[in-house]
Amino acid sequence: MTRNFIFTVFFVSFLNFNAFALKVGMVTDVGGVNDQSFNQSAWEGLQKTKKELNVKVSYQESKQDADYEANLETLLDAQNDLIWGIGFKMSDSILKAAKQNPKQKYAIIDYSYGANTPKNVVGVMFKAEEGAFLAGYIAAKSSQSKVIGFIGGMSVPIIHSFQYGFIAGAKYAEPKIIVLEQYSESFTDAAKGKAIANSMIGKKADVVFHAAGAVGDGVIEAMKEKNKMAVGVDRDQNYLAPKNVITSSMKRVDNAIYNVVKELNLGNFPGGTTINYGLKDGAVDIAPTTSKMVSAEIMKAVDEIKKKISSGKIKPPANKAEFSKFKI
Repeated sequence: MTRNFIFTVFFVSFLNFNAFALKVGMVTDVGGVNDQSFNQSAWEGLQKTKKELNVKVSYQESKQDADYEANLETLLDAQNDLIWGIGFKMSDSILKAAKQNPKQKYAIIDYSYGANTPKNVVGVMFKAEEGAFLAGYIAAKSSQSKVIGFIGGMSVPIIHSFQYGFIAGAKYAEPKIIVLEQYSESFTDAAKGKAIANSMIGKKADVVFHAAGAVGDGVIEAMKEKNKMAVGVDRDQNYLAPKNVITSSMKRVDNAIYNVVKELNLGNFPGGTTINYGLKDGAVDIAPTTSKMVSAEIMKAVDEIKKKISSGKIKPPANKAEFSKFKI
C-alpha cells in the first residue's frame, strides 16, 4: 500500500512537472534556421534550454517578410509561453502581435523599442561593434596587401555597428590600411556575396569580413577558392573554410536567448525593457578558433584591447557619426 502511494505521488509529480514546463517558440528571419549565422545561433540557444531546462522548443521558418505575422500567429495558437522574433526586420510584426495579445510574452533579437517597449516585450541588443573592432584589428594585422574588405547585408543600424567597428579596429591596427566597403542589399543571396568578394580580391583585398547572413556563404567560398582570408560573423564560422576563416566577430545570440528563457523559467521576465549585451558580458567576442589562425603576438595585443574596451578606455564606434569622432 505504501509503495503504491509513493508511486502515485511520484507519477503525479512527474506529470505536473511536465505540465508546467515552459514552452518557447521562435520565428526565423528570411535567412532560415540553417543560415550558418544568427538564426542558427538562436535555434542553438533554444535547444540548449531544452537540454538544460526541460523547455519545450519549436520554430517557424520564414521564407519572406510576409510570413512573419502568420508564423507568429502559429506560435501563439500553440500556446507558447514566450515567442521570439529573430532579427530587426520582425520589429513591426512583433509590435503588432504584442499589442493585439497583451497577455502573451514576446522577445526580439537586434531591436529596441526604447521607451515605447510594450510591457509584454523584451528587446535584446548587442554591442556588435566591440567584436567587430577586434576582428578589424586582426584583419589589418594579418593582411599582406594592406587592402581589406567589408561586405554588409542591408544598410541598417545593426549592420553599421559591424561596419564601423571593423573599420575602426583596422585603422587602430594600421592607420593607412585601405578598407573596401559594399552592401549586397540581401541576407540570402550567396551568389552576390561571392561576386562582391571576387571583385574586392581583384582590387587586392586579401581579407574580407562579411556581416550579411547567408550572403556570407558566398563570400567565404570566394576567399577559399582564391586562397585568401575571410572573417566570419555571429558564429564561429571557421568550420566553413578551416584554412581561410581566420576569425569571426561573434554575437552570442544563443547565450542571450538562453539567459532570457532561464530568467523566465525562474519567474522573471524583463518586459518593457531592452537588454544590451557586450564584450564584458561574454556576448560578443572573436571566435575561439582565432588563436589557431593568427600569431601569438596578435592574440596578445587583442587581449590587451579587450581589457581596454571592457574598461571603457576604447569605445568602438557603432555608426558613421561615432566613427568620425573616433581617435585612432
